[in-house]
Amino acid sequence: MDGAKLDGKTVAEHIVDFLERREVKHVFGLCGHTNIAVLAALAESPIDFVTVRHEQIASHAADAYARVTGKASVVLSHLSPGLTNCATGVANAALDCVPMVVIAGDIPTHYYGKHPHQEVNLHADAAQWEIYRPFVKRAWRVDRADLMAEILEKAFHLAESGQPGPVLVNVPMDIFSEVIPSDSFDRIRDNTRALKKPSIDDETAREIIEALAQAENPVAYVGGGILLAQASEELREFVEHMGLPVAHSLMGKGALRDDHPLVLGMTGFWGTELVNQTCLNADYIFAVGTRFKEADCSSWYPGYTFNIPGSKVIHIDIEPQEIGRNYPTEIGVIADAKAALRVLIRVACEMYPEGFRRPALEKKIAGFRTNFKTRNVEMATSSAFPMMPERILADTRKALPEDAIITTDVGWNKNGVGQQFDILTPGSILTPGGFATMGFGPPGAIGAKLAAPDRVVISLVGDGGFGQNPSMLATAVELDLGIIWLVMNNNAFGTIAGLQKAHYGLTYGTTFPGSAAAPANGPGYADIARAYGAEGHRLSAADELLPALETAIASGKPTVLDVPMINNPTPTTGHWNILDIYSPDRDVSHVAT
Repeated sequence: MDGAKLDGKTVAEHIVDFLERREVKHVFGLCGHTNIAVLAALAESPIDFVTVRHEQIASHAADAYARVTGKASVVLSHLSPGLTNCATGVANAALDCVPMVVIAGDIPTHYYGKHPHQEVNLHADAAQWEIYRPFVKRAWRVDRADLMAEILEKAFHLAESGQPGPVLVNVPMDIFSEVIPSDSFDRIRDNTRALKKPSIDDETAREIIEALAQAENPVAYVGGGILLAQASEELREFVEHMGLPVAHSLMGKGALRDDHPLVLGMTGFWGTELVNQTCLNADYIFAVGTRFKEADCSSWYPGYTFNIPGSKVIHIDIEPQEIGRNYPTEIGVIADAKAALRVLIRVACEMYPEGFRRPALEKKIAGFRTNFKTRNVEMATSSAFPMMPERILADTRKALPEDAIITTDVGWNKNGVGQQFDILTPGSILTPGGFATMGFGPPGAIGAKLAAPDRVVISLVGDGGFGQNPSMLATAVELDLGIIWLVMNNNAFGTIAGLQKAHYGLTYGTTFPGSAAAPANGPGYADIARAYGAEGHRLSAADELLPALETAIASGKPTVLDVPMINNPTPTTGHWNILDIYSPDRDVSHVAT
């Protein structure tokens, strides 16, 4: 112990030193009596602690931050209610494979079994860490101070390797304050910061290339794994050489520019006829970094998006469990998307140096886009007020620079954006996919802006999603973050209201009093923004939106635009199994409310 006293650093101080060596720039969280030792250490550090008013804001902001930086973000949480408040954002990150390290304070070790203040203890003592077990890659409870260093090192490696995801490091508060020598942290100083990722061998590459070369109607189907691997450029080079049309999942949107001549669009329930029909007719599907999730695959019903078996599948993914999970696979490859595509490009150029061209298909894609926009032009230019959602998206695209970062939420701002809003810079759209979490977008914009301060950041969000955690405005104002929140305000939980009205003939519990044009005693989102110190504007005509967006971008101030919107359903050509559950033997989907 004498050596420890001479060293003079607490575990909390060693943790902050460790984070600095990993070049962590921001930690997201909220204070509590169990974690203020870490905050005290951060006070003397170049790392910025991003204080929020609710822990879910911290975990959503950290999620978006990691998506933009490509590195594990860090969340600091208090025990019990702090950790449970964080849980939704951490689970959202888990289902979207986003790397995150959550460091949580807990009760003192010497109070195990005594049921002290705020302990989770109904079924087991000192069991707080078990709350996260269903959705994190691993949860550690640190029971000895000298294990802190190796657990932290393992935590970052696990969060960022393989299929990325969140991990939990649960630390009793007395361990944070324990003074220890530096030897356990010194021991890991020279350890690698990042693990090398698996690729494929030339023999496998040749097998894949030959299959695609012989196919009559091959389709590339890509998911969020392309963006996690930062493999957009490799994907572009490969599909251009092989002449592959590209379909994508919701999470794969933006893997290639939406105006690329080979991009078909998003598959599934909200997919267009072009993409769903092309996938149905494919003899080979070259899938990379996708999990073939339900909404993307029309609930796996044949005849809507994929005909598998029938079409043969080549599937490359970093996670073995994803291959063959939902569809039988002819060639399954465990590899990092970026590394695999690099090998495939080289081998394809060796085997077929002239490459492949499909001018008829490119012409078909271009024609469909033109016809789709022509059919949509009435809605996209409508002066109706409350506004048509198509007009909101069209004016937003006009106002934004190509590299703007867009965070979405749920509803039109997610499904409609996936279908008909062009993403022109890979990785610039951040969407809650697997968890489809209402309330992700507004705090996600905070993380995105901190990660990319020089880029325009806009949150497209419904009034239901914005109302989840409006206190994120306090953090944005305090940090002077020039974010725009565009509230697509249909005075309802719009997608659910449309479903309920279609199938049950009512909107009980899904709409708010009044209407989008005239809410009855509802929240004034522009007023709320101004109360927090942000700019706030409620639109009164459709023609006000584009200049309001341009003014907000130019101002560089946190701005909320409250945009009344008609609750029309997003057009769909796919299927979703819930429709069969609501209305068996009836062809019913969504309706306007």
